[in-house]
Amino acid sequence: MTRLYRAAARALQDRFDTRRLADRIEERLLSDSISDSDRALIERLDMLFLATVDRAGQPQCSYKGGDPGFVRVLDERTLAFPLYDGNGMFLSAGNIAEGRAAGAGATGSGAEDARVGLLFIDFTAELPTRIRVNGTATVSARDLLLPTWPGAQLVLRVSVTEVFPNCPRYIHRMALAERSPYVPRERCEPPAPDWKRRPWARDVLPAGDPAEGAEPL
Repeated sequence: MTRLYRAAARALQDRFDTRRLADRIEERLLSDSISDSDRALIERLDMLFLATVDRAGQPQCSYKGGDPGFVRVLDERTLAFPLYDGNGMFLSAGNIAEGRAAGAGATGSGAEDARVGLLFIDFTAELPTRIRVNGTATVSARDLLLPTWPGAQLVLRVSVTEVFPNCPRYIHRMALAERSPYVPRERCEPPAPDWKRRPWARDVLPAGDPAEGAEPL
């Protein structure tokens, strides 16, 4: 039995003779919890990639960034991070909320219909590292952790189901040039992004958006 592989993956494994290797990875490296080393990696990073899918099967992949440690490992099977002001589309958060609502209506639990995939990559380590975290997610504006992230609009929590490493050989070594000045921080009002100051966006900004009073471009 396999938790990770479906028929198409199996067919490709057989074509390239990697089924034995894939099985060994699942046997030895797949976990249903976050280890101490996983936690150290996750909590030192300042970015992640989040994959979601809507009820029609349309996928979305989203970059999420913040200051180092903005993703918190709450216990070995739970992590959380803030969702800050973005472009107002709420594609990832909407997919999660839609999935939970649809699942709850059908089965009484929306967990399996709000599945997410997270990819964490350390581009700066001496030995580049990446891990995948799969699970089910919730998004909430009433999460008790919300006030602990300045500027957060929502909190996304993930109940972890799978954790496993990825081959790091194609990770490019990179050095940080500058942290984004737009990340919300305590006692620091981030600047208005340029795109919100452009004519196409200015007249449709949310009420009270700080960019309303910014100099137009």
